[in-house]
Amino acid sequence: MVVPSLKLQDLIEEIRGAKTQAQEREVIQKECAHIRASFRDGDPVHRHRQLAKLLYVHMLGYPAHFGQMECLKLIASSRFTDKRVGYLGAMLLLDERHDAHLLITNSIKNDLSQGIQPVQGLALCTLSTMGSAEMCRDLAPEVEKLLLQPSPYVRKKAILTAVHMIRKVPELSSVFLPPCAQLLHERHHGILLGTITLITELCERSPAALRHFRKVVPQLVHILRTLVTMGYSTEHSISGVSDPFLQDQGTCGGEEVQILRLLRILGRNHEESSETMNDLLAQVATNTDTSRNAGNAVLFETVLTIMDIRSAAGLRVLAVNILGRFLLNSDRNIRYVALTSLLRLVQSDHSAVQRHRPTVVECLRETDASLSRRALELSLALVNSSNVRAMMQELQAFLESCPPDLRADCASGILLAAERFAPTKRWHIDTILHVLTTAGTHVRDDAVANLTQLIGGAQELHAYSVRRLYNALAEDISQQPLVQVAAWCIGEYGDLLLAGNCEEIEPLQVDEEEVLALLEKVLQSHMSLPATRGYALTALMKLSTRLCGDNNRIRQVVSIYGSCLDVELQQRAVEYDTLFRKYDHMRAAILEKMPLVERDGPQADEEAKESKEAAQLSEAAPVPTEPQASQLLDLLDLLDGASGDVQHPPHLDPSPGGALVHLLDLPCVPPPPAPIPDLKVFEREGVQLNLSFIRPPENPALLLITITATNFSEGDVTHFICQAAVPKSLQLQLQAPSGNTVPARGGLPITQLFRILNPNKAPLRLKLRLTYDHFHQSVQEIFEVNNLPVESWQ
Repeated sequence: MVVPSLKLQDLIEEIRGAKTQAQEREVIQKECAHIRASFRDGDPVHRHRQLAKLLYVHMLGYPAHFGQMECLKLIASSRFTDKRVGYLGAMLLLDERHDAHLLITNSIKNDLSQGIQPVQGLALCTLSTMGSAEMCRDLAPEVEKLLLQPSPYVRKKAILTAVHMIRKVPELSSVFLPPCAQLLHERHHGILLGTITLITELCERSPAALRHFRKVVPQLVHILRTLVTMGYSTEHSISGVSDPFLQDQGTCGGEEVQILRLLRILGRNHEESSETMNDLLAQVATNTDTSRNAGNAVLFETVLTIMDIRSAAGLRVLAVNILGRFLLNSDRNIRYVALTSLLRLVQSDHSAVQRHRPTVVECLRETDASLSRRALELSLALVNSSNVRAMMQELQAFLESCPPDLRADCASGILLAAERFAPTKRWHIDTILHVLTTAGTHVRDDAVANLTQLIGGAQELHAYSVRRLYNALAEDISQQPLVQVAAWCIGEYGDLLLAGNCEEIEPLQVDEEEVLALLEKVLQSHMSLPATRGYALTALMKLSTRLCGDNNRIRQVVSIYGSCLDVELQQRAVEYDTLFRKYDHMRAAILEKMPLVERDGPQADEEAKESKEAAQLSEAAPVPTEPQASQLLDLLDLLDGASGDVQHPPHLDPSPGGALVHLLDLPCVPPPPAPIPDLKVFEREGVQLNLSFIRPPENPALLLITITATNFSEGDVTHFICQAAVPKSLQLQLQAPSGNTVPARGGLPITQLFRILNPNKAPLRLKLRLTYDHFHQSVQEIFEVNNLPVESWQ
């Protein structure tokens, strides 16, 4: 017995009544068989019902591709019920990847020219949903005609279809440019809202359109001022609420936001347009009601517009103050938006943002992790030389109680800010020690080296530092970076620790046995890393020359670790033991204090810049002239300062020819190789990938490529992964990237180093695969880079 086909409502009830997934699949398979049989029989009466059931099955995630051609038949039908289901099926089942979508172009063209509004609406909706570039080019004249139709229903849909066409085919901008000026005079808010959206797309994709619509800035200002002052008109009242799509009980909404976005585009880098809209922006910023969320949206768009155009200084301060008020809002989303916006403005309007520093610091105590992270980033950006002490106290207090996933960022930010703005070396040392004591396991890898360099360069603080570190080490040996610095400092300045002559802290009596016992405790602790044990063993070895007692205890510990399982520690212990047994007379000279090492960092860069400026000033100052021969003699003295015999240069011929001959006889240094130009290899929705190249002179076969990923869009890029491949004749090594998140709006980029060895100088080709999440969508791009600069491999 043949089971009859179900109606759509019965099918839905039966699918929902299935208790297991297997029962659901059985019901769907049986009904799909009936639908296929009906399509084969060519039943024109019930075709739209069968397709409606198939679309429901498609919405549940089951395959429904066999209904594509039925969509075309229904669209070509003269009955409206068929067209309605056919166009819906086309929107759901067809896209640019299927060639079948091109077959409905002629049907859409006929429906657009029929003059029946419901049919025209269906055709426009379908075209704006799945229209390909070829369809847009073919149907653009028909859509242009509908933009000026008397029916508001058709015009609204035609405008939105034009927006889709501009996004698909930007060169169609010239087709839709003339009607926009007339559409701006519309009083229908739906048409006006669509027109503003269309003009925005035109300005973003066409420089000619941008120049054209800058002339209508006064008209846009007038429209926005009318919305602000009049609020609404009676014909837009719905159930007692005046135009809820444009305002929220007196506060204008969507249209106002769209106009502000368009003004932001038109006023960017244009003085005259910015001057025209300054007064209006001040009026919107001061008169907008923020009791409803729609008002906050308008106010936020106003702030963004003020910051992007060439606005007056007072207006920019007003915008920052609005963001400061947002920080006091009870809505967490508004506070997050305010923190993100202030972080963008902190570089250009630093003094205005500084006024809201107490409020920003209060946001550090938020329980929401995203809010506290943004507040931390903004707090670190607000640190300068005048507030470094107060800000460091707040950040250190936050470090003690912050969530574990924020500790690494907070510790690194404190260390960088302290290195850049430290008022004194002692304050700098105390700050780093506090960070190492509180969150030592979360600091950067270079924190140990930076602190040892800082202590080594502050000779007057050696005694103070070694006592502070000894006390910290005696209290806690679990923080490995702190233990490493303390072991290094005790080994270098153990004599000052035992002397006890530091007047800056409380006197502490320490004997040799306590110091040795503490270092042995570090060596025996299960929490100590191999690198930490290496620091402690070296410290014991150095104390053998700084302590006055017997060294037998130190020699015994060193000999024990000569059989350690760790190869590095074993080698170090064997070498130290050999130094005791065979070269004891050289031990004191070998283990003397480390010389001062030049530091790298922001302060070092500033000092180098100052010294360079001083050198330029000294060069500009008048100096007594000397004969060329004596100057050349001084140069040779510098080059051969170690030798006792100096060969004087021969007498230089004053003639130009003779001077040239002697100049060519002098040894010359080859000029440095020309820099290799950077290369942009990827760009999509504001995400860019750039390559920069370096070939070390000492190893020409090695190429260092730095991958820099930047994000100028409105959404963060997360889970970013970059993988690469090269031809088999080359060797590629990928270094770890600096992170996996690229913040929006030009935030801190991600960098990754590629090391490519090309001994045969073969032509370089690079294949890259990018995967990341953007705007809540997973993106994967695979492409090949064949246009690498010739200098990178020849």
